[in-house]
Amino acid sequence: MDQAIHPRLTVLIHPLVQHKLTIMRRRETSTGEFRSLAREVSLLMAYELTRDLPIERVPIDTPLEPMMAPSIAGKKLCIVSILRAGDGIASGMLDLMPSARVGHMGLYRDPATKRPVEYYLKLPEDVAERLVIVVDPMLATGHSAAAALARLKKAGCHNLRFACLLAVPEGLSVLAAEHPDVPVYACAVDRMLDDHAYIRPGLGDAGDRLFGTK
Repeated sequence: MDQAIHPRLTVLIHPLVQHKLTIMRRRETSTGEFRSLAREVSLLMAYELTRDLPIERVPIDTPLEPMMAPSIAGKKLCIVSILRAGDGIASGMLDLMPSARVGHMGLYRDPATKRPVEYYLKLPEDVAERLVIVVDPMLATGHSAAAALARLKKAGCHNLRFACLLAVPEGLSVLAAEHPDVPVYACAVDRMLDDHAYIRPGLGDAGDRLFGTK
């Protein structure tokens, strides 16, 4: 079913991911615990997202002898956070990949057109040469994610991935239509969007729960 919605979708079914996500969903989970769990889940997501990075052999000296050892080849990674909630995912990934470059993109929804409008963009100069992981906790309508990916393609990026905690069929359909070349990684695909574009059953507003603003 999920693969029919988006042909390049990977749902991360690892027991630790699913267990931590369940705690994040609970109404009674505190801001501090939610933030900590988001960081832990993001680290586990990063492991899956980077499992196919190219490897080269480089000469090193161990305490006992020289050897040719595996090392990640070429330009490394860039994590692009869709503000503000994306920062809650980016921080966990940086625990695993501390040398990754970080970009930020701010989008808001135009009240008349209901389409995303870019208000902030800051990317590394060599972003087009890197694997770019775009992060946002919730793939709801899909319009912000699609706009972010389109903007990065305009900047020359050709190796893109999108990562979220929760997705719904509506958002996945938008990305499948507009960016079928971009792999999507999610921890769960929930049932639907409600009339206010909230994911059901979901976990509430990820930004508010990460930063304690509601």
